[in-house]
Amino acid sequence: MHFSIPETESRSGDSGGSAYVLRKEYGANVLPAFPPKKLFSLTPAEVEQRREQLEKYMQAVRQDPLLGSSETFNSFLRRAQQETQQVPTEEVSLEVLLSNGQKVLVNVLTSDQTEDVLEAVAAKLDLPDDLIGYFSLFLVREKEDGSFSFVRKLQEFELPYVSVTSLRSHEYKIVLRKSYWDSAYDDDVMENRVGLNLLYAQTVSDIEHGWILVTKEQHRQLKSLQEKVSKKEFLRLAQTLRHYGYLRFDACVADFPEKDCPVVVSAGNSELSLQLRLPGQQLREGSFRVTRMRCWRVTSSVPLPSGGTSSPSRGRGEVRLELAFEYLMSKDRLQWVTITSPQAIMMSICLQSMVDELMVKKSGGSIRKMLRRRVGGTLRRSESQQAVKSPPLLESPDASRESMVKLSSKLSAVSLRGIGSPSTDASASAVHGNFAFEGIGDEDL
Repeated sequence: MHFSIPETESRSGDSGGSAYVLRKEYGANVLPAFPPKKLFSLTPAEVEQRREQLEKYMQAVRQDPLLGSSETFNSFLRRAQQETQQVPTEEVSLEVLLSNGQKVLVNVLTSDQTEDVLEAVAAKLDLPDDLIGYFSLFLVREKEDGSFSFVRKLQEFELPYVSVTSLRSHEYKIVLRKSYWDSAYDDDVMENRVGLNLLYAQTVSDIEHGWILVTKEQHRQLKSLQEKVSKKEFLRLAQTLRHYGYLRFDACVADFPEKDCPVVVSAGNSELSLQLRLPGQQLREGSFRVTRMRCWRVTSSVPLPSGGTSSPSRGRGEVRLELAFEYLMSKDRLQWVTITSPQAIMMSICLQSMVDELMVKKSGGSIRKMLRRRVGGTLRRSESQQAVKSPPLLESPDASRESMVKLSSKLSAVSLRGIGSPSTDASASAVHGNFAFEGIGDEDL
């Protein structure tokens, strides 16, 4: 999750004021330390460093479910986005794509949050209110073949119009896509004509782009059902296919099964799938169940010049993001697996949402109730969604790995470290503990 911080922040003190209000409301011991200000004018390098510190601070606060849902914090983020891009509040036309490339134009305010835009799209499509929670908006980059490279799921506090226009490239789009992982929930969506059409369009697109693995015979059967416009039967068959409903990422590198192994990662059905091509074009796949991931973390590695100091003018391509998770390979063996990808944060968000969905189902809740409702003009979390808390941090069983710090002292979703710098280490890396791991039994191994 990345967003810009207004340069006026250091002068206006707005973010510092918001931090003060948050400390007063929730207690100083809950919040991470706010980045200190300097008395004199900042150099361009110091401005860039300040922005990085503020972004990490916001990621840190956003990581906590209580603080992250604070209207004080979210209102500041909304103002920061508009001020950074100097976007006045006015009515605009925003284009949202469906999975099949169909365009949906909605009239929204530049200050409308993700939830507002999602509701506007649903209204334009005539999607019932009780099905809105099954879908989300995603920021994507459209590739030459028409497929989408996922940048991130738009967050609740984001202003979609500002987010997509600030990138100043026609490659970036906003796409509507289902936001749940368990295909059993398809039944709820397929009861409605619009919901059925959305699922059908997404599935057809995923098959066309090779996201869903299909044999020649299965492809023939699907084609026959498509010609008959038998959408429900088409989806029933598609549900039996490997990687149905998965979100696929761009090609990247992993250290499994060996170091620097080129892989394609897909997320879905409570797992991460790693596909790799063996000599002779043979496809091999490794699946990692989220219930067997003890914890995971995301780190951002910045190559440093020989002098040992990071350059504020470094290119974005030089920053390397890594997702690492500790996996229960066998009954008594835990092993860390690392994926190096620019989409590592998105992968982490997918893992967390899969865990959240599992916990809701385990508690007897329903994702139908996870839709945020408007109460008195403001958005409130439903009871079932409030029950899904971020898991606590765990102690690592491997002494050579980073020690896990307390939530009150480190909440950052992404830690920044320099490669080759003797004064830095990854000891502050944030680790997401996994509640779903606690229920694992011998039969799962």
